[in-house]
Amino acid sequence: MLKQHLQFKLSQKLSPQQIQLMKLIQLPTQAFEQRLKQELEENPALESGKEDSNSLDEDYGDSYEGESDSETINSEDINIDEYLSDDEVPDYRTRANNYSADDDEKSIPYAAGISFNQYLINQLNTVYLSDEEWAIAEFLVGSVDESGYLRRPLSDIMDDLAFTQNVYVDEPTIEKVLKVVQDLDPPGVGARSLDECLIIQLKRKEQNPNVELAVKILEKSFEQFTKKHYKKLIQKYDITESQLKDAISEIEKLNPKPGGSYSGSNKIIEHIVPDFSIKIVDGELELSLNGRNAPELHVSKEYSNMLAGYKAAKDRSKSQKDAVLFIKQKLDAAKWFIDAIKQRQQTLFVTMNAIMEYQREYFMTGDERQIRPMILKDIADAIGMDVSTVSRVANSKYVDTPYGTKLIKDYFSESMKNVQGEDVSTKEIKKILETVIRDEEKRKPLTDDKLAALLKEKGYPIARRTVAKYREQLGIPVARLRKQI
Repeated sequence: MLKQHLQFKLSQKLSPQQIQLMKLIQLPTQAFEQRLKQELEENPALESGKEDSNSLDEDYGDSYEGESDSETINSEDINIDEYLSDDEVPDYRTRANNYSADDDEKSIPYAAGISFNQYLINQLNTVYLSDEEWAIAEFLVGSVDESGYLRRPLSDIMDDLAFTQNVYVDEPTIEKVLKVVQDLDPPGVGARSLDECLIIQLKRKEQNPNVELAVKILEKSFEQFTKKHYKKLIQKYDITESQLKDAISEIEKLNPKPGGSYSGSNKIIEHIVPDFSIKIVDGELELSLNGRNAPELHVSKEYSNMLAGYKAAKDRSKSQKDAVLFIKQKLDAAKWFIDAIKQRQQTLFVTMNAIMEYQREYFMTGDERQIRPMILKDIADAIGMDVSTVSRVANSKYVDTPYGTKLIKDYFSESMKNVQGEDVSTKEIKKILETVIRDEEKRKPLTDDKLAALLKEKGYPIARRTVAKYREQLGIPVARLRKQI
């Protein structure tokens, strides 16, 4: 049986313009500049730079409200006077004064350099090799990763040499050529494992009892060494604790990622561009928005002339009517983009200002223990915006402070109760945990149970599993791996 009934449902849909605005808000400074460049390339009605004060650009008033669907508009329905009005200087001509004067830093020069792979090839050119050995050595160098390791089994390399290079050799031959590659700089390059990498470096050092003992430990007791079973090593090699300590000291001087010492200095580094700056001026906090987020934009004068010409024309052809529809679409897009940038600037500034005020004690002192528990909703309620908007502002953006450049989202944290029943930030607890571990007796590192007991004594009653979670988030290993002799 069929039944009919009415159902009322409230729903909210974002317009395409709102969606684009949200995307603009989320962009950090460098990505925003790329988006701005793209818009300028795609929309000829939008221009950058200062306007000629003698031009008629200020004829573009903000009184026009464009239709949402330009395809349904007839050229006869367009009120051209709304685009050619005599309004006062529009809002987009007004510069905001809440950003810093760092507009000129538009690009960063990079030093040229050869690749790590080419660096190794250049060294091979100084070694005498047969044609077959050269082909093998070149293939091996091409298989070395950025860390300097050869991660692939020799059996796979043997197959690849046969299929791709038409070189048919056995594994012992490849092993022989690999020794040549392992003699290249930086020391340790071409190793197939961490222990082999360290051993190669030790064997290229000036030999002495400490180095020889270190080689012996890595070759025969690498697992015990990594697990810090020092008593077993002392018994196995019949050595004193001092001798073991000297051997370990030799190992600690080595580079576990030899490729990083070269490739890291030649790699293009991604520079962080702070989106905000906070300074202390006369005992007060001063917030500024990076000037690169406030570009000078205006609507093209040429498009104004086009509309004026269309208005003056008595006989309007179909092509002219099509053209005025195109012009209107581009003008609408330009006006919207200028307005969206203004909204973006305001949203960024208002949100960051609320974060700064919320964390005022930290920004005044730099003491991370002063960071208050803060979630997205706290800031959203303070500025009357949605949580998602605050999330977009905090995401991937940085603030330059007197204490370094910080990721904004790092200032957000959950809260926990201390023994006095006060809300404290989890960041404060992590900082104290880090300090306790730093000051512990390294010969007898504190277990998670003991750390939990110490934190409880300091007024932070948290469980052992919570201590373990915070320790892992801080990148600190378990007690056994923190042990030193």
